[in-house]
Amino acid sequence: MLRKLFCGLVMVAGLSAAASAYGPTGHRVIAELASRHLTPEAEAAVKELLGTEFMAEAANWPDEMRSNPDAFWRKESQTYHYINLPDGVTYEDSVKNPAGDALTALAMYSEKVKDAALPLEERQLALRFIIHIVGDLHQPLHAGRAEDWGGNRIDVVWFEEMSNLHKVWDEDLIDYKLLSFTEWVRFLEPKITPAQVTEWQGAQPIDWVRELIAMRADIYNVGNAIFSYDYVYKYTPVIKSQLSKGGIRLAGHLNKLFADIGE
Repeated sequence: MLRKLFCGLVMVAGLSAAASAYGPTGHRVIAELASRHLTPEAEAAVKELLGTEFMAEAANWPDEMRSNPDAFWRKESQTYHYINLPDGVTYEDSVKNPAGDALTALAMYSEKVKDAALPLEERQLALRFIIHIVGDLHQPLHAGRAEDWGGNRIDVVWFEEMSNLHKVWDEDLIDYKLLSFTEWVRFLEPKITPAQVTEWQGAQPIDWVRELIAMRADIYNVGNAIFSYDYVYKYTPVIKSQLSKGGIRLAGHLNKLFADIGE
């Protein structure tokens, strides 16, 4: 009876996590870090669109809106948070989802946010999605396998509590440190060198996806699926790197978009 209850709870936890993206803290870290590396032009454009709303505040909005009963949020936008890829297949060679994916959505909203002829609300939605999607594209399991929902169907034990592989990378590894998003940024930012900024911003979104794919084999190798201090020790440096890259690349992406408007 206890075993059946445990398995049932694991299944419920996996299904509820299937709708999540990078956890709230991770998205806020990336957005806040990016806000500190915007050009004056990009900073002014962001402020014009978001008003008093901070980038870190906007970062989780596309996830929060998933409870909205509108068909856009329940159906159309669901695929904009991830890319599904079979093992051994590159994004370029993959069968594309006709409903779109994180890369196509990023490209679409990057065009929309620059279009001054669009209504303000549509450009605001575009900017919020850009902030969010760049974060998602720095979480390895947002380029995961379709059959396991990017690790959502891979049950694991996290410090004696039920979890799944996707949630471990979305939230558990980040929240284990018990840091606020501003503390994360305060600790990460001084360690980012000018050379890294140049290198990271030189990569294109397709390069970000290739980096995620390169991590997959290691991350999917869950062993006994019981994660504890050794897992934290091994992968916290990866989380720090991905959060740092995500923030710097989001800034670079926005800097380029809003520089293009004035050209």
